[in-house]
Amino acid sequence: MNQNLKPQLMKTTDNWSTPKYLLKLLERSFGKFDYDPCPLRNEDKTNLFKDWKGKIFCNPPYSNVKEFLNKALLEIKKGNVKQAIFLIIPRTSTKYWEEYVMGYADEIHFINKRLKFGNSKSCAPFPSVIIKFTNTKKKDCVRSYVYDLRKKIGGFTLTPSQKARGIE
Repeated sequence: MNQNLKPQLMKTTDNWSTPKYLLKLLERSFGKFDYDPCPLRNEDKTNLFKDWKGKIFCNPPYSNVKEFLNKALLEIKKGNVKQAIFLIIPRTSTKYWEEYVMGYADEIHFINKRLKFGNSKSCAPFPSVIIKFTNTKKKDCVRSYVYDLRKKIGGFTLTPSQKARGIE
């Protein structure tokens, strides 16, 4: 982990809201989240400089993933964060994937459907993955799963758009 990594503060936005149904499913799977360092439309860009506490969920700006992964691991190491759940693009050929995800993740959950973020009329042009961190021990291997949205949706009211995409 790099304790001196500085965040990139960008003026352009790549803020896209996490699908509400997915956030509910993640809370069902991993427990209620105490903190989101990347809430949508947050004008305060200093969350990389603040302490994080408890169980966090983070859908970071995809232009700044490395810095948020690093911050989560630093907060886990300090004892402030007990569990960090990330929603990111599985960019398996990047240095941050090799160093942070393959080096420290407890679990990787590949989502079997493309997600629709925010008010977009179509699904994202990329896959998504959920990463779970609970400690800063270096890992030799990481457990991976398929996060099957069709099986996990049960009990939630689906929008017509979700039903049309076959998520039932």
